[in-house]
Amino acid sequence: MERDFDIVIIGAGIAGVGLAAALGPGPKVAILEQEPRHGYHSTGRSAAIYIRNYGNAVIRALNAASAPLFERGDPALFPHPLLTPRGVLNVADEEGLAAHAAMLEGAHGMEILTREQALAMVPALRPEKLAAAAFERDAQDIDVSALHEGWLRQARANGAVLMAGTPMLSAARIDGIWRIETGSGTLTARVLVDAAGAWADDVAKRAGVAPLGLQPMRRSMAVIPAPENYDITGWPMISDSAEGWYAKADAGKLYVSPAEEVPVDPHDAYVDDMVLAEGLWRFEQAVDVPVTRVERSWAGLRTFAPDRTPVLGFAEDGFFWLAGQGGYGIQTSPAMSALAATLIKGEAPPDGLEALVPALSPRRFSAA
Repeated sequence: MERDFDIVIIGAGIAGVGLAAALGPGPKVAILEQEPRHGYHSTGRSAAIYIRNYGNAVIRALNAASAPLFERGDPALFPHPLLTPRGVLNVADEEGLAAHAAMLEGAHGMEILTREQALAMVPALRPEKLAAAAFERDAQDIDVSALHEGWLRQARANGAVLMAGTPMLSAARIDGIWRIETGSGTLTARVLVDAAGAWADDVAKRAGVAPLGLQPMRRSMAVIPAPENYDITGWPMISDSAEGWYAKADAGKLYVSPAEEVPVDPHDAYVDDMVLAEGLWRFEQAVDVPVTRVERSWAGLRTFAPDRTPVLGFAEDGFFWLAGQGGYGIQTSPAMSALAATLIKGEAPPDGLEALVPALSPRRFSAA
């Protein structure tokens, strides 16, 4: 098996696989994945939706730059549309009005709705709890699996090798070359890319690189039966502007999240029943939908940098960070992958993204 590469990427989630696809057929690339299959953690558990007004200014710029691939992806890689119309109805009670106003600040394409207009979209909302509403019409569901698998096909066509079930044990840079120890032997590479999601700081430590303080946060999801008194077909995603819960209809069920952010160590995430129950209670206060039972539930990890902006760039010679995407990793992945590939290859960043390089650079933390 090939042992010498130009670039070794740690992590086969959307970040690592997207980068391998964007690097093209030139470099010799390996993707190391600690789990038996790719996309097992955050990527495989994401109920992703493309919301252009989600995140801070840097993330919103990445959202906008990602639109062309989502809307006009290569049909050879993505034979079916990656986006499906959904829309997001943002709602607030009296206590959430400040958060609602903050969400609207700097937003584009957001329609302010009356109570009556919001109730026409989602009749199950409790009128007495509805103090404000706004609708983002062009928010769309993302087919995460199709995106991930399409990029993996492209990466393999480029010559990239996926090594599943192969965690990086340690790495050391000697005479300008990384020697990467795995349970299956030693690999070498000029560039080591840390795209390990919740494990990104741990990977850095194993390579002798200073961690950045990346923090995994747990988020849960429950699937409940559709309410008997309402036709949920065509409902938009419903999001509490204060981020106490969100819900969306899918396949005749309601998917409800407490929208929690609980700091945890990196692990195979599981649901905290009390947190889930509290989130479902908040959902019940806003809608006329009693939660009679939870049919299934799961949890995933969203990993944030200290300033809640992703980390992309060289920390030092040969060690490249592609991490800290938080809850924005899927919808920013086209732009993040393209930008990372150009920086690794020493090329000019794509149009409109060069200005974001300092804000994304891991060196911003040492400068502070």
